[in-house]
Amino acid sequence: MLELLWIEEAANEDTRYKVFLPITTPLQYQPPQVTDDTVPEEQIFKVLLGPLGSDVVLINITFPSEVLSVADCNIRGFNIMEHTSPNSSLKVFSLVVPFTDPVVHQTKRGPGFTVYSLHLTFGLLVVPEFTQFSHTQIFFFFPPSTVPPQIIGGCDHQNFYVLVKYETHGFQTIIGKQILTPTLAEQYNFIDNGTHFSIVVPFSSPDTKFEAIESSSIRSRLDVVLMNQKTKNIMKEFSMSCKFHSTLIECFPNGTITALAVKLNSVPSLNPSQLTLRDPMCRPSFSDDRYAYFIFSGNSCGTTRKFLANVMLYENEISLPEETETESQPENDEPHYELKISCYYDVNSTSTVAFYTSPSKIEPRAKSGKGELQVEMRLALDNSYSTFYKLEDYPVSKYLKQPLYFEVELIAATNPSVSLELENCWATLNEDRRSHPRLNLIIDGCANPLNPYQVIFHPVWVDARVQYPSRFKRFEVQMFTFPEDDNNFDHHQLFVHCDVVICDNMNPLGGVCSGQCSSQKNKTKGILHTCYSNFKLRALD
Repeated sequence: MLELLWIEEAANEDTRYKVFLPITTPLQYQPPQVTDDTVPEEQIFKVLLGPLGSDVVLINITFPSEVLSVADCNIRGFNIMEHTSPNSSLKVFSLVVPFTDPVVHQTKRGPGFTVYSLHLTFGLLVVPEFTQFSHTQIFFFFPPSTVPPQIIGGCDHQNFYVLVKYETHGFQTIIGKQILTPTLAEQYNFIDNGTHFSIVVPFSSPDTKFEAIESSSIRSRLDVVLMNQKTKNIMKEFSMSCKFHSTLIECFPNGTITALAVKLNSVPSLNPSQLTLRDPMCRPSFSDDRYAYFIFSGNSCGTTRKFLANVMLYENEISLPEETETESQPENDEPHYELKISCYYDVNSTSTVAFYTSPSKIEPRAKSGKGELQVEMRLALDNSYSTFYKLEDYPVSKYLKQPLYFEVELIAATNPSVSLELENCWATLNEDRRSHPRLNLIIDGCANPLNPYQVIFHPVWVDARVQYPSRFKRFEVQMFTFPEDDNNFDHHQLFVHCDVVICDNMNPLGGVCSGQCSSQKNKTKGILHTCYSNFKLRALD
């Protein structure tokens, strides 16, 4: 609008003249807006283009390897849709592209880590002028680290040992067929330090499976599965089989025979309580869902006897009665269960000995023996315990609250049943282990609960340097100062002392010999040694 104004001073009148003229201003450049609504859980890129005017039409989309029309995109599963606002003439286009489609580029950035990228160009048209324009956009998705957990394991004479290494604990642990609950974790001696956790599972646990039996051993298998908590996908499967010594058959001098039958994984439908000896009337003295235990004499239950060169052989067998096997497994391909029982008795070695006893007036006493055992305490550079400070490195300077990794080793012991246990560990300000002040780190084999710098015990596994893990103990504590010395700690040295007990695993006598941080009701018995290490504490800003 244009307005003209005339003013007549004499008549004191104003004259106004208004003219309405259409005026067109230059269009303001405003690039299209693109929104990235990628859904990682569904593994798709979700893209929104707009808002755009009602006169804008989407013609095609150009990818690095091909150009697809809107119809082709929908056939491909990209599901392009046009959304119009009810309150305006503006509209928005949406599409979804799966991570697995060939137009999505995948770049490996290390083990278990993949970057997904989507490069596209929208081809647009303005009607009725049929003016073409385009808009290019690149989308990236950086998933969180997906390095899968690692599982290793080993066995001794009665247990499975499992160690799991992980970066993020976003998974469930399944032992056998059970989820590792807090109750089950306590039962299996669960230990977790934030990057590793370990469990100890007895070979006879209900979560193991018996695969085979031999004359004096059972082969048992432990299965461990790590499952993603959100997707329920299996992240890692681990299986380990070991042979464990077990007395399945015992032959006593009075002719009594005992036999233990175990349920094998190859016959899952077997009910041990239905097993019998050759005489179907001879059933188990005890049975559950995994075992059947028989007690019988050599002249009963269908036991046969043979005379060989210098021995008598008694034989029997454990199996399912034919009628029971036919009724319970009419169309089952499971193998027939049968356990042979054999007992050998010497024919010509029987002798009769008569003797008399009288009470002794003097209690027998064992004569004390002497020997030397060497125990060494070391400070490791990190929690791998592969590299240690040398003698010339001491004293060692550390930041406050920086982790200290200690290792104590029983050196050059020849008896494989000997083990080392920590009894007490403490810190002082000078080399005298009896000096004060004193800060207790470990008391009676347990971390001191009153110590603000809590001790963390680390498991020891067999490797190139460690042949007998029972002769090593490892623990971690943060660098600290004495409470009464907080303002004057930059010139002191700190000494760490430990009392250890050497135990005989074949004859445990209670106390710390029953295991790290065990009940202390029994008096500790063993060989006591003392070792210490030192390092200098320096305040660093």
